[in-house]
Amino acid sequence: MIKVYDNQIEKALKALKRQLAKEGLLKELKRRSFYEKPSVKRKRKQKEARKKRIKAQRYLAAPPR
Repeated sequence: MIKVYDNQIEKALKALKRQLAKEGLLKELKRRSFYEKPSVKRKRKQKEARKKRIKAQRYLAAPPR
């Protein structure tokens, strides 16, 4: 729940957008706006998993300073 203080609608809208992005709702909404075939969904999930795995390996190989 986002509260609006002193009629600052722009600030509340920015906070709402930030919260939606953090929860991943905008990404989910875009993804669900059209039908995705099971084969395409499977490939997308594999691609996301591969990307996540590579990112984790990169972090373990050389931790940030």
